[in-house]
Amino acid sequence: MADRIDVVIVAYNRYDLTCNCLRHLQAQTVDHRVIVVDNGSTDDTRARLHSEWPTVHVECFDQNQHFPKACNRGVAAGSGEIVVLLNNDIDCRADFLERLTLPLQDETVGSVASLVLQRDGERIDAVGLSSDVTLSAFARLRGLPAANADGELPTLMGPGGGAAAYRRAAWDQVGGLDEALLFYMEDVDLALRLRIAGWRSVAEPSAVCVHLGSATLGHRSAAQRRYAGFGRGYMLRRYGLLRGRSALRALSTEAIVVLGDIVISHDLAALRGRLSGWRAGRARPQLALPAEAVDKSIGFRDSLARRWRMYALPDA
Repeated sequence: MADRIDVVIVAYNRYDLTCNCLRHLQAQTVDHRVIVVDNGSTDDTRARLHSEWPTVHVECFDQNQHFPKACNRGVAAGSGEIVVLLNNDIDCRADFLERLTLPLQDETVGSVASLVLQRDGERIDAVGLSSDVTLSAFARLRGLPAANADGELPTLMGPGGGAAAYRRAAWDQVGGLDEALLFYMEDVDLALRLRIAGWRSVAEPSAVCVHLGSATLGHRSAAQRRYAGFGRGYMLRRYGLLRGRSALRALSTEAIVVLGDIVISHDLAALRGRLSGWRAGRARPQLALPAEAVDKSIGFRDSLARRWRMYALPDA
């Protein structure tokens, strides 16, 4: 039934990407409803959505909002028992929705991660998220050949928000995305809160899509590094990572990353972002980090190497 699956897309300008995404959704093998949130576009996105896609439900902000707020608005506009979040720079294979939603037949599953391929269609961009004990999160299996998408390690924390399915009951139970987070770590935080609430997350490598990439904030711009730092500082405080057995490692990791960023960028954007996020986290209740959600086998050096590879690559 069309009202069983709500596909939520947040769009800001770049109508070409949104239109391409909608064309791929049009070819899906299962019925669904599409909700596009026009997040304050300044081009003709809104007008063209209304004129060229009359069956698509459009929610509008007059001014650009941070992603979690726009995404929550789109989810709230629907009523399907399954919510699929999709970036507008994602191209889905025709059976993507059908395969992505199959694991949700198991009532213990709250979220599903898809196989997101890089633009060449040969290598993995992500199969969900993984994290070390300090909540340094990574695109899981990135860079490996697509044939490796069913690997069990590293441990799956949960799906990335760019191409994922959620059970609406689970989403509603934990309150959706945390709007205190701005651009980064919101999907990591959601994955953790779903785990805390008792929901399982699984990967479905047969649900395949391709990430074209759009670099919204600009790779390594001051804004990008500040927002990334904010998310990091917020998570450090909310999940108590500077207390307990992993505190020294978390502090060492952040010191190395921030100092490296200062040397390379010649500014304090990463540090200021972390301090701002730390202060924001003070107003939120602290949560216990679910041990099963992190991969303890990711060591300190391995974690730093993964951080560096993400740092050096163009922003997704």
